[in-house]
Amino acid sequence: MTTMNLQLTDGVHILTLTNAENGGDNRLTTEVVAEYIAALDTVEQYQGNTALLLTCTHKKTFSTGINLDWLMQLDDAGRREFAIAFETLLCRLALLSAPTVACINGNAYAGGAIIASAADFRLMRSDRGRYCYPEVDIEIPFTQISSDIGQLLPNQQAVKNMMLTGVAYTGLECAELQIVDAIYPQDQLQQEALSLAKTLASKDRNSYCINRNLMRPEIVAHFKNLTQ
Repeated sequence: MTTMNLQLTDGVHILTLTNAENGGDNRLTTEVVAEYIAALDTVEQYQGNTALLLTCTHKKTFSTGINLDWLMQLDDAGRREFAIAFETLLCRLALLSAPTVACINGNAYAGGAIIASAADFRLMRSDRGRYCYPEVDIEIPFTQISSDIGQLLPNQQAVKNMMLTGVAYTGLECAELQIVDAIYPQDQLQQEALSLAKTLASKDRNSYCINRNLMRPEIVAHFKNLTQ
């Protein structure tokens, strides 16, 4: 892996995004999505209870979504390939056979925010960073799958505002609007996220995933269609 790394710590798989420096912003390409999927494969093959913690090394940026400069250079076939790969990633993360926690230490925009929305729990930095669906402003409309993933957030009024106005919410606003489950100062965020992941990893994996997936029937149907 060149844009992220996966390690197992105290029963928790920690997937750390490492491509935010020098303007990388942990942006998405077909190759990056393939690395995500390879990491999910590893988690799913793990025997025993576990959880996935998604985090990153950068202090300002979680992920700003698709690399648009790269995307614009693709032909139609390349764009279709990326779209299918990204939608597969979203469904697999939302239905992963283990609990998932997103540790959002900075800006989560566009596809980066949608990835965070696919996680079961989201913890965010309290003093910095924004959570935003800017698709309406960047002229890249949602697909049905990315829309349904984006709408997994419990506050549908907040989801509507993000999807239709492109508003960017701060960590404090995200906590107030239930976009994230909790907010913490930067120096506490990673440890709190790991603590939550450890708690979730102690749950019966099969029962947890059945319960969670029953709450996401639209995503189950999408994933079935993608894999037929």
